[in-house]
Amino acid sequence: MLAVDLGLAQRRAHFPTMKEALAWTLVWVSLAMLFGAFIWHELGGTKALEYLTGYVVEEALSVDNVFVFIVIFTYFAVPKNVQHKVLFWGVLSAIVFRAIFIVLGAVLVAKFYWILYLLGGFLVVTAVKLAVQDDVEVAPERNPFVRLARRLFPMTSGYVGDKFFIREHGKRLMTPLFLVLVMIETTDIAFATDSIPAIFAITRDTTIIYTSNIFAVLGLRALYFVVAGFMKQFHFLKYGLSIVLAFIGIKMLIEHWVNIPILLSLLIIFAIITASILVSIVYERVRPGQNR
Repeated sequence: MLAVDLGLAQRRAHFPTMKEALAWTLVWVSLAMLFGAFIWHELGGTKALEYLTGYVVEEALSVDNVFVFIVIFTYFAVPKNVQHKVLFWGVLSAIVFRAIFIVLGAVLVAKFYWILYLLGGFLVVTAVKLAVQDDVEVAPERNPFVRLARRLFPMTSGYVGDKFFIREHGKRLMTPLFLVLVMIETTDIAFATDSIPAIFAITRDTTIIYTSNIFAVLGLRALYFVVAGFMKQFHFLKYGLSIVLAFIGIKMLIEHWVNIPILLSLLIIFAIITASILVSIVYERVRPGQNR
């Protein structure tokens, strides 16, 4: 499915329309829900709810990733017709790195249970930071991987189609598109440090954690093009996401004394995200100066 999606994008070689982006988003969400139904059938309702809650959390936090991706593409002035290639390779790397993080996280939690309290506190701090921070700042010169790439390879003066590297006069040159890929991948790794601890508050089952993560990541590419079209209407979404992170962090901190049922957690998370989106849409329609 992912290969088909990439093939279509490469043949069309243009920025997907909103209709196409919404259609692909619906495809990935439908596949995620079908897998959830499979878990329900094979493992029961509790595991299915854990999977669904994890998927909703990861998908919601992926929206925050998308906002940063938009800033990165804008900063580097990436042509729209090659953005799909960067996102494709970014998704593949995310699948690998998240698998590593989840396995390491599961091992650490199994051996040192108190780490959950550190993760809970980290999520609460992250929630506050997300709520109060201004617009995202892209600073490639402070990214160690970007600096390393620039030292290892001479770079072309501009983009060369959708190529990451070219050979010119027998010399291998890096294009700016590879720097964009490095920024996208390292940014996703940074976001994984928020999203993966969050799902450990929902379940300790590594299979559930990984599959909910992966289905959210697989839909990230299509979600990017949807959010890119509606980004100005999501003014309050970051506050909703910060409340979700705070709720999950507090849930981790108090779970030894207070057990919040998984279904209730799912309803609370879904309500917070939905409310933040609806408030954003209403705000965009009624704020002063919009109708002038």
